Amino acid sequence: MSVTTLSTTPQEVSACGTAPVDVLDRAEADRRAALLKALADPVRLQLLSIIGASPGREACVCDMTEAVQVSQPTVSHHLKTLVDAGILTRQRRGSWAWFRLDDEQLAAVRGFLG
Repeated sequence: MSVTTLSTTPQEVSACGTAPVDVLDRAEADRRAALLKALADPVRLQLLSIIGASPGREACVCDMTEAVQVSQPTVSHHLKTLVDAGILTRQRRGSWAWFRLDDEQLAAVRGFLG
């Protein structure tokens, strides 16, 4: 009987018998954690759902405050957090701010969540 070896280099094995795996770089882990932290709030998730369901996947701040039943300054704070995280983009139109989902950033989040 013949035995074929797939690798000629010995693999390190941990004490419990598993092969080593690639570890996520700390800077990348910090970046991903910041994104997830920005998403981990019920009001922010409500705001994202409003924007995502709106025509063109964008919404005016004037249409969101009443829907989430928190004060306008609180809505603005949450929207700023999402903009700072890169999840939303902001555009001023007259006296109103409009927010749009950043599909590329959301795709990145979906990608690293598996």
